[in-house]
Amino acid sequence: MSNRVTVVDYGIGNLYSVQRAFESCGAEVSFASDAQGLDEAERVVLPGVGAFADGMQGLRDRGLIDPLRRVAASGRPMLAICLGMQMLATASEEFGRHEGLSIIPGKVVSIPDRDATGRAQKIPHVGWNVLAVPPGTEWRGSLLQNTSPGTAVYLVHSYHVVTDDPANLLATCEYGGHQITAAIRSGKIFGCQFHPEKSGREGLKILESFLRIEAA
Repeated sequence: MSNRVTVVDYGIGNLYSVQRAFESCGAEVSFASDAQGLDEAERVVLPGVGAFADGMQGLRDRGLIDPLRRVAASGRPMLAICLGMQMLATASEEFGRHEGLSIIPGKVVSIPDRDATGRAQKIPHVGWNVLAVPPGTEWRGSLLQNTSPGTAVYLVHSYHVVTDDPANLLATCEYGGHQITAAIRSGKIFGCQFHPEKSGREGLKILESFLRIEAA
């Protein structure tokens, strides 16, 4: 198990809560805000909070878009959290259309503001919700390999990723009768809409599982 983690610093994100969570799992955490830092990284964490366009602009301003795509193509493990997960997608419809990293094909769309019966529901979706395994999916060998279906995790979001390929959908949760994307994957690349660093002991188990994933 590698204990070296590089967290992307692009001016947006809960860097220090992510750092503390990984350190509590025994990881050695460093930060990267330029191409060299990412090119030298063994495994990368892309955190983020806030608006999609602002996040992509932060990556663009620091010249990090192509380096992140190189990390993904190299087979090195990558974990993207919350806004970070959304930026893995092809595009977002948040406040207009914005291009993403196109690492996992899909679109970022708004969570329905009405439940399945047509009643208004609160947006953003905030608080604890439980993880479910989508049909045809298994968690073995993934970020969630040591997590049980029904585990509660903490979320704060108004948008979620709809993947082009259902095979990239790793976990869902239900909100108002709608299935909301909770986690995605492609090879060694994982995205969590929820915050494992804010999800107690079960969240730390997910981070520990990420540390155990070997580079391709």
